[in-house]
Amino acid sequence: MNRCAFITRLRSPTVAVASARLEPALLAVTAAALTAGGAAWLAGDEGLADFLWGLGTSAAVLPAVGWVVAALRHGRAGVDLIAVLALGGTLAVHEYLAGALIALMLATGRTLEAAAQRRASHDLRALLEHAPRSARRRTAQGVATVPLGEVAIGDLLVVGPGEVVPVDGRMEGAVACLDESVLTGESLHVERTAGDTVRSGVVNAGGAFELRATATEQDSTYAGIVRLARQAGAESAPVVRLADRYAAWFLPLTLTVAGLAWLLSGSAVRAVAVLVVATPCPLLLAAPVAIVSGISRASRLGVVMRDGGALENLGRARTLLLDKTGTLTRGCPRVLDVVAAPGWQPAKVLRLAASLDQYSPHVLAEAIVDTARARKLVLSVPSDVTEEPGRGAAGTVDGHRVSVGRIGASGARPAWTRAVDNRALLDGAAVAWLTVDGCSVGAVLLRDPLRPDAPRTLRHLRAAGIERLLMLTGDRAEPAREVGAVLGLDDVRAGLDPAGKVAVVRAERERAVTVMVGDGVNDAPALAAADIGVAMGAHGSTASSEAADIVLTTDRVDRLADAVFIAVRARRIAVQSALGGMAMSLAAMAAAAFGLLPPAVGALLQEAIDVAVILNALRALRADQAARPALTPAAEALIHRFASEHDDLQDVLESVRGAADTLSDDPGPQALAAVEEAHRLLTERLLPHEHAEEHELYPALAPALGGPEATATMSRAHTEIERLSHRIATHLQLARAGGGLSPSQLDDLRSCLYGLHTVLLLHFTQEEESYFSLAQ
Repeated sequence: MNRCAFITRLRSPTVAVASARLEPALLAVTAAALTAGGAAWLAGDEGLADFLWGLGTSAAVLPAVGWVVAALRHGRAGVDLIAVLALGGTLAVHEYLAGALIALMLATGRTLEAAAQRRASHDLRALLEHAPRSARRRTAQGVATVPLGEVAIGDLLVVGPGEVVPVDGRMEGAVACLDESVLTGESLHVERTAGDTVRSGVVNAGGAFELRATATEQDSTYAGIVRLARQAGAESAPVVRLADRYAAWFLPLTLTVAGLAWLLSGSAVRAVAVLVVATPCPLLLAAPVAIVSGISRASRLGVVMRDGGALENLGRARTLLLDKTGTLTRGCPRVLDVVAAPGWQPAKVLRLAASLDQYSPHVLAEAIVDTARARKLVLSVPSDVTEEPGRGAAGTVDGHRVSVGRIGASGARPAWTRAVDNRALLDGAAVAWLTVDGCSVGAVLLRDPLRPDAPRTLRHLRAAGIERLLMLTGDRAEPAREVGAVLGLDDVRAGLDPAGKVAVVRAERERAVTVMVGDGVNDAPALAAADIGVAMGAHGSTASSEAADIVLTTDRVDRLADAVFIAVRARRIAVQSALGGMAMSLAAMAAAAFGLLPPAVGALLQEAIDVAVILNALRALRADQAARPALTPAAEALIHRFASEHDDLQDVLESVRGAADTLSDDPGPQALAAVEEAHRLLTERLLPHEHAEEHELYPALAPALGGPEATATMSRAHTEIERLSHRIATHLQLARAGGGLSPSQLDDLRSCLYGLHTVLLLHFTQEEESYFSLAQ
């Protein structure tokens, strides 16, 4: 398999392994030489001490020269050049102790930097592994498997269940159910009918179908994605180390001062002394220590950074682009609502649909079954189950013929189904219809919901210095704009393919340092094109993780905001340490130039400066409490408890809305019974939950959030929920006394039910975003 080297971002595996062995070995040799020489000096054998110190100095010269030559080849004269000059100068004037100290400092700095550069092969392995190698071609003699390179335009191909579409083509014959998430990132399956275009790289999620090739392997969509990722990685600008940026002016200044000291005094020792105290220890040690500390701090939160350059760039990023599906949303559909036909209950609709869908591999079926189990519904074992691609599953459940999926557009449809269609259009939801014995009895609406931690994450990103937030998605414009409006994004770009995402990333990079966040194979080219690529690695594709500079190993997007806070703080500390250390070095350089500091004393003074700046740099290891409130274990346990209860209470919310809908359709005994049932659920389950939140959860959260005022608005919502519930109870009392609902009650009761449903939805969402997202 060919490896794609993303120029300047990667080192070859051989070089990386050699470097990984050289730097620790050099550190061990220089430390041993300095220690052994010190022991010999204390024993009174100054000749042996000088020999050992000189040996340690000499051991560092050759690797240091190699590093300098490598930097010069890339057009950079970094901090290592001063170290090489200082090493050579100490050997020339026989200041071996100073040379050994500089050698140890250099080896330590290089080892720290190597520790920061976590190895990663940005070789697009998953992209290449996913690509098909062969195709099944139909001819007059039958179906034969041929190498993909032999497929020509016009060939008739057969794509079996679970197979990857080998080349771009046009549908022939039956309906195909396809998983296009590799290309679009969208988790919902799509259907393609005869004549529709199908792109290579998508997965056949249904039965076998025939495809007429319209492109060769090299001209197909998936091959284009691989090329895009390679080109984007190759065009990415090299990361310039913070130390090298400061060395750009520190190096010529040092050489000028050393040259003038030698010229005016005639003493080469003074020049060497200047080079010794000017050896950029703050750059070689303090900056890497701060960066490594930041990387270590981030790793504890599940944020893996490839190298120190990624953290440095993240600390100065100003634009952030996010994929939608799997990044801002959960990446898989969930049940939004269950609608029942007149005379049916939502719980029964969900139970029957889930019972049948236990045998279906469809992504929507999995969401329906998970929801039913979360609501503790007892599922039946279906029999005679069949599944037709593009139509859904059918089988026998509890003695009835049941089907879940699409319903035909032809023929008369009940009036209530039109309301479901409208709701699905407004909410951007998919619909799984339930029929029992040939009659439509209910529908399950599903949608990929926002991550509860997404709004908090975006607020924190802005607070950390991100000035521009954009969403890139292959999804339709309508649901994308809704997500953008809810999250307050600066711009939304919808309907993008991988090439479109790369184009947007390149345009944004011209304005500012840019971060791209994604989780799918389709995001890999954009991640590689950005200054910093961030992959959602917990459930995302390997390709996106390998094309990224930073990987979030936990399925929490709020870790990105934590990482930005850490990067900004670590970079700030690194700059403080570097500038402070260089200021002290400049003062020492002036003293050395006037002959006040001999090289050995200067080296010792430089070590003292090192200690000061390293201690300052280690502050990057400490947690920044401003980024995330600290919760007690008891508070976290309560959050998990009430988050679970929110899932359990979804059927209560559905019953409230269902009662309001029934009241609108026919305000008779059936509507009164629905309102009675909704009130029973409110009284027995929801109100005790709200009471427990008010008196257990909120007091536990108050210390971490800054006091009881932080939860005051949420407490006001509890009051409103209780008020509306009591108002509904009063209406029921009046109905019982009057023998049924009176016309004068209908408007207010309907308003109470719809209003309560809206308040509950908003309140649940606010709690999940503001409180539940705080838990680990």
